[in-house]
Amino acid sequence: MLVDMSAQTLPPKAPTPGLRERKKQQTRQNISNVATALFLERGFDNVTIAEIAAVADVAKMTVTNYFPRKEDLVLDLQDEFVVGLGRTVRERRPGESALAALRRAYLADATAQNPVIGFSGPEFGRLITGSPALLTRLREFHDERERALAETLAAETGVTAADDDITPVTAAALLAGVHRVLFEETLRRTVSGEPNDTIAPAIIEYLTTAFDLLEPSLGYYAVRAA
Repeated sequence: MLVDMSAQTLPPKAPTPGLRERKKQQTRQNISNVATALFLERGFDNVTIAEIAAVADVAKMTVTNYFPRKEDLVLDLQDEFVVGLGRTVRERRPGESALAALRRAYLADATAQNPVIGFSGPEFGRLITGSPALLTRLREFHDERERALAETLAAETGVTAADDDITPVTAAALLAGVHRVLFEETLRRTVSGEPNDTIAPAIIEYLTTAFDLLEPSLGYYAVRAA
């Protein structure tokens, strides 16, 4: 069914960050860039926070204020990673299910070779897979993302804690599980040395298979009213 979008209200544009906020973002990005370069050169376990602060020309406390955990210096896209699925569901189109919105978003990300879904480059991929601490932190982010998605699905379908309904949690486990499988496959291929232009078509084929498997159970779940 075609939906007339002309009458839909467009979301307001995000306000432009002020000078102070832009400086904070620049400082954060500089610290992350310095840390990543040092980690790639010497290995994650062989670089200290003090060394990162010295090279970035900031106080050690500044580093920990922006990145409370050392692992977050590497996985600095964690905020987008954790909230992305829930945001996609909240912003789904009229007549679109949660499953369809997530499929559409993942296809766009795979086509664009978005680093958030695993297109990190072989050196960075090996940095992650070579560190048990980073792999543990990455698993935590996957778990946090699943919980955030479950909360969004509950809110979008009107389910509260008093309802004792496990549907949002179950749906989130299935949807986030597919994303985890695709992420890990992308990372595996990246570490093995495959170029992104080879990985992307394969992942697009895999996502078609994976989302098709969920279609019978979730194709009509959390559909936004037209």
